[in-house]
Amino acid sequence: MSPPRIAAILVAEDDPAVGQFVTRALATRGHDVVLATDGAAALALLHERRFDLLLTDIVMPMMDGIALALAASAEFPDMPILMMTGYAQERQRAYNLDSLIHDVILKPFSMAQIIETVENALPIG
Repeated sequence: MSPPRIAAILVAEDDPAVGQFVTRALATRGHDVVLATDGAAALALLHERRFDLLLTDIVMPMMDGIALALAASAEFPDMPILMMTGYAQERQRAYNLDSLIHDVILKPFSMAQIIETVENALPIG
C-alpha cells in the first residue's frame, strides 16, 4: 500500500467499538478523523468544517446513513461517501444510491480492508 494523501475524514457510527476501531485504523495512516455518533451530529459537523470523505454506518439513531448520504451529497456533491453496514438488506438499500455513494463495506471488516476502501475512495491531489 502506497502512502496515502492525508485527508480529513468524518466517520458517522453509533457503535462505540466500531467507531473507535475505524478512527484508530485511519489515524494510523495519518488521516485527520472526526467521529460522530449519529447522522444528525455528522451533518452538523459537515456544516462546521470541510471534510474530504464521509464514512457512515447505515443504521443509526436520529438520522440514518441513507438520509445522511442524501443530505451530504446534495450539499457537498464532490465529497466521496462510503457506507458500512452489518445488514444485508441495508446494503441493498445503499446500492440503490449508487450514483451518490462510492462503495459499501460489509461489517465485520479488517483494519486493512477499511483503510484500503477509504484510501481508494479519496480524491487524487
